[in-house]
Amino acid sequence: MPDEKLTVAVAADRTVTALMTQPEGESSGWRFVYAPGAGSNVHDPFGVHASQRLAAEGFSSVRFQFPYMEDGRRRPDRTSALEETWRMVIEAVRAPGLRLVVGGRSMGGRIASHVVAQGVEVDALALFAYPLRPPWRPEQLRDGHLADISVPTLFCSGTRDAFAAPDELRSASSRVVTSSVHLLEGADHGFSALKSSGRTRDDVWDEAIDAMLEWLRDV
Repeated sequence: MPDEKLTVAVAADRTVTALMTQPEGESSGWRFVYAPGAGSNVHDPFGVHASQRLAAEGFSSVRFQFPYMEDGRRRPDRTSALEETWRMVIEAVRAPGLRLVVGGRSMGGRIASHVVAQGVEVDALALFAYPLRPPWRPEQLRDGHLADISVPTLFCSGTRDAFAAPDELRSASSRVVTSSVHLLEGADHGFSALKSSGRTRDDVWDEAIDAMLEWLRDV
């Protein structure tokens, strides 16, 4: 079944594109809402892969892009605009009988964590390749808001991620009341593994989605 294209109003004069993937077969009762990293858009390859895998498990998924990508600009919008986009998308895709797990890759997940910390109601938060700090700048941690997150949260990152070493990620995740960490052995920030590992990018992606599915069984 092809994805359904949606247009979501995120301000009085602004809309963004979203794509909805319907579940295959019986519904799991979950909807996954996903935003990509700073350099990607609604066709983000990991988001597409996740939506297709989750559809086979009965999930509906919605992935969207931020206004700057809608306009074809490379520089991300200011943080407040990114946060408002997340808020409006979440409200637009709520549906009776479906629990919401929201998140995304890198910046997309980080901004989702902001709005959840600010009180937007969802059931779970999934953060893939959370950019805890800029590379080589361990003092610039983006963890101040994590203690305000009250929903179950998954952190799934590679062990070679330059934006968060495993120990740093474990320490940051402990600020969230209910959190889980899954480390993708040998993967970098883009979820690519070394060729010598014998693993393909799809292998890493599948492991990330399997980790999310396993984690949600207990949510």
